[in-house]
Amino acid sequence: GTSPTPRRRRRRRGEEEEMKLKQLEGLLGGLTQFSDPKVELEQYATGPHIASRMLYTAENSFDDISGKVVADFGCGCGTLAVASALLDAEHVTGIDIDLQSLELAQENATDLELDIDLIQCDIKNLNLKGLLVDTVVMNPPFGTKRKGADMEFLSMGLKGCSSSCLFSAQDLHERVHQEGSPAQLQRNQCRSSV
Repeated sequence: GTSPTPRRRRRRRGEEEEMKLKQLEGLLGGLTQFSDPKVELEQYATGPHIASRMLYTAENSFDDISGKVVADFGCGCGTLAVASALLDAEHVTGIDIDLQSLELAQENATDLELDIDLIQCDIKNLNLKGLLVDTVVMNPPFGTKRKGADMEFLSMGLKGCSSSCLFSAQDLHERVHQEGSPAQLQRNQCRSSV
């Protein structure tokens, strides 16, 4: 049998981790979000609950945030980029086509005294110019306004990672099943889909 001591330690460690998760969620909950989201870009806020859990899992289950170069594709208000920086990413870059979104992301980073690089770019034209990205995080459009927009983000996410770590808030597995092309997406390289 196992002694009660390891169980107590495990429970305490879990409580400590939960506090860190709650702290991350609390900080993300204070970010400025879209006041007038652009429907044509499928802009929607990444909620603090899902964002904190996605990035917390990326860090604590896979060690893919702290000390890593992280890119947030379609960063919007910067929620995932901010979470990455708060979890001690070595370098964070947020990429979005919309200048107003990037201004919000900059405001959020500045409010928390975080250093995040922001790039205005259409994801399908992205050239990281030699920047080696360890981890890509994203909450991409779902392709409801422009068919295939979701797949562009996922494809670029897989191409953009030097170590092939992609964390998406999209239901990737359902989309791959619908498309019938798991090899095309290199599904085995995706670590997580929340």
